[in-house]
Amino acid sequence: MSQDVKLFIQQHLQDIEQHLLAGIQQQSITETLKKSMLYSLEAGGKRVRPMLLLAVLEEFGQPLARGYDAACALEYIHTYSLIHDDLPAMDDDELRRGKPTNHVVFGEATAILAGDGLLTEAFRLLSHSTTYTDGEKISLIRLLSEAAGAKGMVGGQLMDMEAEGSAVELAHLQQIHANKTGALLQFSVQAGALLSGANEQQQQALAEYATALGVLFQVQDDILDVTADSTILGKTAGKDIAANKSTYPALLTLEGAVAERTKYHQQATEALASIGKGQGLLKSFADYITYRDN
Repeated sequence: MSQDVKLFIQQHLQDIEQHLLAGIQQQSITETLKKSMLYSLEAGGKRVRPMLLLAVLEEFGQPLARGYDAACALEYIHTYSLIHDDLPAMDDDELRRGKPTNHVVFGEATAILAGDGLLTEAFRLLSHSTTYTDGEKISLIRLLSEAAGAKGMVGGQLMDMEAEGSAVELAHLQQIHANKTGALLQFSVQAGALLSGANEQQQQALAEYATALGVLFQVQDDILDVTADSTILGKTAGKDIAANKSTYPALLTLEGAVAERTKYHQQATEALASIGKGQGLLKSFADYITYRDN
């Protein structure tokens, strides 16, 4: 991880963690459900998506508190997706972020409901926010629902499942992961741009950056599934191979996947350079996503 990103995360992670947990802790929720929701939130993680949203605000000189509600809503969505992905009906995984998965601890039914609770909490949080104008709320809810729903993450998950056990072309694999992984990363950047008041040229460049970032994240995930061990990865390594999933190393070889990673890293950097931000915090995030080890 580049030093800029390390420092940025060190400075602001605690604020995001506090907002994330307080948003659930302060509500009157059935105790078992609350414990299950908090269990997965408290598992931590890199918080790449909310931190990326805040990084856009930082790049444009905006107060980071402007992004807290949107960043937490985004992380609620991401956490719900991990709970559901780990279920026996989906990826059937027993390890997430180095801890037993939610359904292993609380049972499948509670895990499903905890995921549902986090999903809907995201939109409750945005709609009740006192930080955003009504117009900003509508835009954020529209963008997040598109990124998380059938056109985005949910649709990409089903495409990924349908591709198991069959060879797919590179373009189809890219489409799967543009939806499954890329959509929420794109929301991070879109929301940050919206709340920063970025102009049309800046928004277009940031959209290109976000698209490249989404592919980068998945390519590196696929590479790590082949090259890392479960202790470092924090989840079960080799699951994609065992499930006969279509991945970049399986389709292109490991060497080809690394070359693909380099290509998209360059695209992300060039998009930022076109608006004079090729050496700042957002470039550091692209470096981190490209070379992370878990």
